Amino acid sequence: MNAVTDSPVRIRRTAPFFSNLVPQLVRALAGLLILTLGLWMLGGIVQLLLGLRGLPDSRWAGLAEQVIINSLILLALLEVIRTLQAYLLLGRVRVTFILDTALVVLIGELMGLWFREYAPEKVMLGLGVIAALVILRIVTTRYSPEPPYA
Repeated sequence: MNAVTDSPVRIRRTAPFFSNLVPQLVRALAGLLILTLGLWMLGGIVQLLLGLRGLPDSRWAGLAEQVIINSLILLALLEVIRTLQAYLLLGRVRVTFILDTALVVLIGELMGLWFREYAPEKVMLGLGVIAALVILRIVTTRYSPEPPYA
């Protein structure tokens, strides 16, 4: 019998000051970033709504193009906020959330090319990257050791 392990008194080790400070600082900064991105999204939604005032005067197709592109940017911001929230909840970033964010941004860029003059090489490159990210997303979801929506 070992007297140290059988003792009812537990030895309490105090963590160094910085080991507690850094995670709290990172959490506070991530929370501040979520708040800032949320306010930015709110401003974008207000701008989209105010842009509807010009609907009768302007070209409908041009306004619809801007609404689609701006909506995709707002969705990308939403995915970034979701990634930050997962970090605050889990203490790490899940690869699937990063892939989701990248997919939303790249699809938005591809939609932006749809409304402009574009080089076919850029479209093919974009489609190739999106296809690779979709395959990675499927693999990371299928072979993840955790539940997909944890």
